[in-house]
Amino acid sequence: MTMRSLVGSALILTALVSSAARAEQPPIMAHIGVLTPLGDQSAEDGLREGLSELGYIEGKNLSFEWRRYEQSGEALRAAAADLARSRVDIIVAVGTQAARAAISATSSIPIVFVSGDPVASGLAASLAHPGANATGLSSQTADLMAKRLELLHQIAPRARRVIMLVNPEGPVHAAVLRETQKAGRTLRMDVVALNAGNPEQLGAALRNVQRTPGTALIVSSDVFFIANRNQIGNAVRSAKLPTLVPNKDYWSEGVLMAYGSGLKELDHRASIYIDKILKGAKPADLPIEQGSVKLVIDMRVARELGLKVPQELLYRADEVIQ
Repeated sequence: MTMRSLVGSALILTALVSSAARAEQPPIMAHIGVLTPLGDQSAEDGLREGLSELGYIEGKNLSFEWRRYEQSGEALRAAAADLARSRVDIIVAVGTQAARAAISATSSIPIVFVSGDPVASGLAASLAHPGANATGLSSQTADLMAKRLELLHQIAPRARRVIMLVNPEGPVHAAVLRETQKAGRTLRMDVVALNAGNPEQLGAALRNVQRTPGTALIVSSDVFFIANRNQIGNAVRSAKLPTLVPNKDYWSEGVLMAYGSGLKELDHRASIYIDKILKGAKPADLPIEQGSVKLVIDMRVARELGLKVPQELLYRADEVIQ
């Protein structure tokens, strides 16, 4: 091979490498709109950390439009519409109701959502083929309820009455309650719904939560409860109720255990969808991912409540707080 050929080949190789490197780089500026629950810093942290790991630096090649909501309704729909008018590149919607509001607000802006059950709530045609302009992650809300009740029964076997804190305005609350009550009948546990869809209802409901022999509490997966997790934690600690929450994002003193996918992890994973879409992928072609499920047990609360945690359950736990 002649010297000219060698030089030519080297130039071509350099150009190919440079082109591939440029293809892997984040866009010059990504403008992301986010609908996230008020008071939930974990979701925001997960999103920022995930994008940072992919090379996005806020203020350099990344900017956010934050819209934080406390509950659903007209304010949430208005926030979604405002983001759609803000010319953001992508809308991230944390929570099923936020995702619904975003999908209603735009059919052209890509949407990445974090939802309990996106198929059952009508956000997607299927997990493999979400369709339209939205895709994202699922925390498998209804599917996990039977397992949550079984775990609570293992730690508190004398509990025959389970109070289930639910938001009646939640898109899949009926399915979640149905699955939990079905599992309750198998375990001979009476599951009683405690409805709360706004701060006033939640305050009234928690004032009625009192410890009685054979009673436990399960908090359903709803972003409204995340925003009020400290209030929930204070109530169950005062009532000394064995309590299971959907994931560690709800954690506060007084909570016995958590089982489910954390919002921080889900939002961290959402950054991968954002990156792919910014580089040209279509939401309809990106399958919905189901979040990993983790079990956390607080032994301090177990001891305070006089409960003995089975050794096999401790072995299965992803985290044990001593």
